[in-house]
Parts: sequence; C-alpha cells; structure tokens
Amino acid sequence: MVLAENVALLSVGILALWLGARWLVDAASRLAAAAGISPLIIGLTVVAFGTSAPEIAVSATAALEGQGDVSVGNVVGSNVFNIGLILGLVAVLAPFRVTETLLRRDAVAMGGATVIAALTLANRVVSRLEGAVLVSLLVGYIAALGIAARRSPATDSSSDGTIPEPDTVAVDTHVDFRREIGRLLVGLVLVVVGGRVLVDSATAIALSLGVSAWLVGVTVVAAGTSLPELVTSVVATRQGDVTIAAGNVIGSNVFNLLGVLGLAALVRPTAVDPAVFPSLVWLLALTAIATVLIATGRRVTRLEGVVLVVVGAGYWLASAVV
Repeated sequence: MVLAENVALLSVGILALWLGARWLVDAASRLAAAAGISPLIIGLTVVAFGTSAPEIAVSATAALEGQGDVSVGNVVGSNVFNIGLILGLVAVLAPFRVTETLLRRDAVAMGGATVIAALTLANRVVSRLEGAVLVSLLVGYIAALGIAARRSPATDSSSDGTIPEPDTVAVDTHVDFRREIGRLLVGLVLVVVGGRVLVDSATAIALSLGVSAWLVGVTVVAAGTSLPELVTSVVATRQGDVTIAAGNVIGSNVFNLLGVLGLAALVRPTAVDPAVFPSLVWLLALTAIATVLIATGRRVTRLEGVVLVVVGAGYWLASAVV
C-alpha cells in the first residue's frame, strides 16, 4: 500500500512539474517575444531556464534533505537525456542547420561546462565554494548572451549559403502581460511543489525496493524533470522553431551543470556515490559526440540524430543493469 501511494505521488509530482514548466516556458517565451528577443536567445535563456526549473527545484530540495545522490544524479541523468534522446529526436524529426553562433559560443559553453562539472565531481564532493564558482560561471554566460542580444546584429553568419537566421525579431504587441505573468507565477509554484513531491516519493520508493538513491536520481527523477525539455523541444520542432528546440537543449545543459549543481551545493555541500564516475564518462563522451556532429558540416542529420538517441538509450540501459 505504501509503495502504491508513493508511485501515485511520483506520478503527481511529474505531472505538476510538466504542467508547471509548460506554463512557465510559454509565459516567459511570450514575454520575451514581446521584447523582440531573437529565437536563439529565447531558446538559450528563457526557455532553457524555464525547462530547467524542475531540475533546480528537485536538486535543491534533495540537497537540502541530504539526498546528494538524487541531487547530482538528476543533473547528470537529465543532461544525458537532453543530448541523447531530445537533441537526437529533434534531428530525427527535422534535420537542422547549425549557426556559427550556436557552434562557436553555445556548443563550446556546453562542452566547457561539462568538463568543469566533471572536474568538480572528481572527488565526489561539491563544496559551497565550488557551487559559488559554478553559479558565477553561469552568470558570466548569461551576461555574454545579454551582450550579444543588445548588439543585435542584422544576421548570424552561416556556412552553407542559405539565408542566415536573424538575431532580432519583430516585437509582439498582442501579449496580455497580466495573464502571462499570472501563468508564469502559477507555473513556478507548480514546479516547486512538484519537485518536492517528486524527491520525497522517489526516495521512498528507492528505500522500499532496496534500490540505490543514485540509480533513482539518474533514471526516474532525471526522466521526470526532463519531460519539459522533451515536450518543449518536440513542440517547437513540429512548429518549425528548430532553433528554439536546439537552443533549449544546449542552454538547459549549461544551466543544469553550472546553475543547478551550483545552487544545490550552495544549499548544502553535496557528496555522491562512486557510481558518478561511469555516468560522467558517458556524459563527457556523449557531449563530445554531439559537439563533433554539430561541427561536422554545421548540420545535424537524421542519421546523426539516430546515433545520439542510440547512445543516450545505451546509457540508460547500462545504468539500469548496473
């Protein structure tokens, strides 16, 4: 009976996270569009932060409760899910061209954040000082994006002769600010509450089944908190907004590694299971593969998307077996 109740609570937590993140992302995107911000910047910042809100809520709550394995496992597992399954699925649905900006600045930022996070976790402990450094790096990245947005160049260079993507968009004057701010606040509340329910129920399930907290964090919790990225990216791709979808994945990974991991450590210094090492190897390898695929031909094809999905699925299967 207790197990069934916790499974039900787990489902409720995931649903609350999904609905909350959806409203949060939709409202934030509309407000950003009203300010004339480019799709790439929206994807890298507003949408990425919104879809990473569940990871922030879950990891911070887990850290506060001393569940370091759930906190860090959520970050690592979510990033593998983002690159392997979500970015790969986006490419399968709609192969996309990569702009020079996305490659030179944002893909490099994702790779750098992955390496820095791996080095930080090398001793299986993330101190408050290290958390502060990670958050500071994220602030620097956001500042760089803000400077790029203010410069507002007419176009972003491309390497395949196609029409480059504008860095600015027309201001949407048909936004109901009160309504969107209300949706944003309600979405934020749902994300926070859903994160708390998800952590508590997932931890209880792990204890009742004798499963390690790390495994639960890197699989069930990571998948649950990655649902907003999955839904947002697929919807954006189906609507032709592939730039937002790709930016969402890359931006979310940077936010997770620097912001989520950093904030969790600031809340409470985090110690993790030795199982973090093979997971970090998988994440580093998958990030390297994705970066190479993005850099090769400045385009991600359907076949390359399948490769990412297969590698990402392989990680999940390996984690379940171990």
